[in-house]
Amino acid sequence: MPSKRAAPASLDEPALRVLRQFRLVFNTIKTHFREVEKRAGIAGAQVWALSVVREQPGIGVSGLAREMDIHQSTASNLVKPLLEQGLLVSDRGDDKRAVHLRITPGGTRVLRKAPMPLSGVLPRALAQLDTRTLARLERDLDAVVSVLDKPIARDARLPLGRSAEEEAAAPVRRKRAA
Repeated sequence: MPSKRAAPASLDEPALRVLRQFRLVFNTIKTHFREVEKRAGIAGAQVWALSVVREQPGIGVSGLAREMDIHQSTASNLVKPLLEQGLLVSDRGDDKRAVHLRITPGGTRVLRKAPMPLSGVLPRALAQLDTRTLARLERDLDAVVSVLDKPIARDARLPLGRSAEEEAAAPVRRKRAA
């Protein structure tokens, strides 16, 4: 007995229209990240981090994490290569526990090459929406997240374009207790 196949979904179905909107959002983000990497030579999240440090000289890693709404270890993983490449410098100042970050002339040159917006296209787009629209969008996206197979809460604090696997592969060196 032949199996019954479901008829192909109509292209006018709401779920397919929303799927296209998600594709448009994701592909716009991906295209921007590619352009950032091509022109600036570093990842989009690193460009955003550099721009935050430029705007707030002396900011610490914790402050950077707050500004970017990412986990502190993720911020440390973004900062480390920027320090190694000479795009940022750090000093401990009077309080030997706190690290203060500053952008170097090389970091400023990288930012001049990067396409706008430096924080990324999605943060800029969200910042342009009114409070009521954002509240509705948050509720609606909560509904989508609630029916995903395996949403991972920690992924909400990773920069776009960076997977949990990439984050895990970039461990932060911690000082050993003396």
